Amino acid sequence: MIPLLVPIFQGEWAAYGEALACAPQPPAGALRVADLVADPALLAGLLQAHARHLRVRKPDLRPVASAWSMHYLNALLPPVTAAASLLQHVFPMAPAQVWLSLAEGSVPQRFHIPHEGRPLPGADTAARYAGLLGEHLAPLFEQLTRLTRIAPKILWGNAARYLEPVLEQGLALSGHAPSIAKDLQYLLHQPRWDGEDNPMFAVQRKVVRMHAGMPEHLSLHRQCCLYYLLPEEGYCGACPLAPEFRKTAA
Repeated sequence: MIPLLVPIFQGEWAAYGEALACAPQPPAGALRVADLVADPALLAGLLQAHARHLRVRKPDLRPVASAWSMHYLNALLPPVTAAASLLQHVFPMAPAQVWLSLAEGSVPQRFHIPHEGRPLPGADTAARYAGLLGEHLAPLFEQLTRLTRIAPKILWGNAARYLEPVLEQGLALSGHAPSIAKDLQYLLHQPRWDGEDNPMFAVQRKVVRMHAGMPEHLSLHRQCCLYYLLPEEGYCGACPLAPEFRKTAA
């Protein structure tokens, strides 16, 4: 694990910190993210391998792209977000500076960067997250959309799904530090960024469901991840498209 992250990712959280590695050279077999963005055939091959891994036989690759992106985001966002918001430190995130190692089934497993980047104390949210969101995720999501016709809002909704718990945990660990609260507000609850739409912003529906005989208040996910379209799978517990939630709003 990158030493900078060790104090944050302890115990059961260690695996999230270990998903980002730093060394002058990437390991053998790692793929440069810039190549995934620039070479549609390379990324399409990964998605086809992931489809076989998920036992998907239909030509619709939208749920495959969504599932693949969630593995990708689950590995990338916790360490990068924790550094950017809790430590005010920015790792290099340009696609040309990031490599990806894959597990069986083309599952994204670990990211590799050549150096640890730089601290940006006092920089605003936009500056600290520009590399991750604008340089890295935006072109990758655009390529996934071109290849599979998945709606961009689904991919950005997946990103929000992994950003939110990291930021909320950071708030709790920091005693609700104002800087982290500002990051959370800007990234997930502010509709527009400098005159442009925030792709992660969506109003979350609030519903009430019965659990163990008691009413339970639940915030649904911003977007459905299409998981229910995968073989032998169904709607997740907070899916906005689940039949029990389609007409129930508090």
